[in-house]
Amino acid sequence: YQAEASQGMLQATYEYQSLICQLFQMDVCNASLYDGATALAEAVILAHKVNHRKKVLLVKSVHPEYGQVLTTYIKKTLGLSIIEIDCQNGVTDLAQLKEKISNHTSCVIVQNPNFFGCLEEVNEIEEITHQSGSIYIVSVDPISLGLLIAPGEYNADIAVGEGQVLGNELNFGGPCLGIFTCKREFLRKIPGRIVGETTDKEGRRGFVLTLQTREQHIRRERATSNICTNQALNALRAAMYLSTLGEKGLPKVANLCLQKSHYAAKRIHQIPGFEPTFTSPFFK
Repeated sequence: YQAEASQGMLQATYEYQSLICQLFQMDVCNASLYDGATALAEAVILAHKVNHRKKVLLVKSVHPEYGQVLTTYIKKTLGLSIIEIDCQNGVTDLAQLKEKISNHTSCVIVQNPNFFGCLEEVNEIEEITHQSGSIYIVSVDPISLGLLIAPGEYNADIAVGEGQVLGNELNFGGPCLGIFTCKREFLRKIPGRIVGETTDKEGRRGFVLTLQTREQHIRRERATSNICTNQALNALRAAMYLSTLGEKGLPKVANLCLQKSHYAAKRIHQIPGFEPTFTSPFFK
């Protein structure tokens, strides 16, 4: 069984995957998932399938709704335990992370910029995570990558994000776009669909859905993931947005977000009775 789609849609999805891989500096990107929260949950499921460990370390600076979705996905179905890591000055408490991580830890989850907008010590967290043999999962704001280093540059194993900000409109809470990227070594285990480039028997360039098992479509209980669809139209719009902005346009958007956020924080601080909760560097 081989599910297919029109060549136009397949090529558009292929271009989306290529652009996201370039933006995130990761090896592989799938054709998209539902939203950032489910992409994070799928990342944890993948990590468990790779190392079969039962403990998940979740930093409290990750969006709380992401944590709720994660709990729904994994706690009862996979029997994994979620251990929360406290924050200090709006970012991960590295001392507590070192204390709680072990060779039973499947993965460590951080968000950068995090729920408070603060910038995490991503390199230090990477070192702590990989010393225990755990998988490093990062949720990022795609716009921030116009200024910040990409997940692939600090050796993240899996990087996910919410792609609604990439040219998609927010209408009564949706629709959203789940971005999912990872290292090449996880290629055969990732959820969702992948579009690949090939040539037909006459040597013409073409695109196909590739590297999928039959179970992905017809045997849900044995599939790598239960998701059999994607947010194709939102992914298409994200590809159009990134292509239109280009390598110079996205940093301008990111810098505008940064400057406006710091301006707002400065003006609020000038109002009597208001003080910043954290002093850590922040993006927005």
